[in-house]
Amino acid sequence: MRIGHPFGYQRGLSLLELLVAFAIMAIALGMLYKATGSSARQVGETQSYQRAVLLAESLLAARDAVPAEGWSESGQSAGFTWTVRSQPYATPVSQSNPGAPLLHALHMVVGWSEGALERRVELHTLRPQRAPVAGGTP
Repeated sequence: MRIGHPFGYQRGLSLLELLVAFAIMAIALGMLYKATGSSARQVGETQSYQRAVLLAESLLAARDAVPAEGWSESGQSAGFTWTVRSQPYATPVSQSNPGAPLLHALHMVVGWSEGALERRVELHTLRPQRAPVAGGTP
């Protein structure tokens, strides 16, 4: 004779257990989706920042020196807007030695749009002033 369980054997899942399992799965998938979407967005933002810095470096590489009157320019390139402004930068050496090279402080801003957000990269550097050419302008 076989003795059975007093409450009987339960086979399969109850509806409540099934609903709890689906709720846990939905929460886990939601978190995974959010993490993946955030990572993809950050990769896109990083690429935009890299392209903006590359554009700024290209603009700086186009000029090895700043004219005596300074550098003030703006433009657009490949979905980016940029501005460059310079002003004389005094150093103790340039003030005490008239033959010392003069410097200009450059301020460059590269901006772009990502959806409704406006992004920008600002770069600051020093560049020498172009030495005057004997006998005329360069």
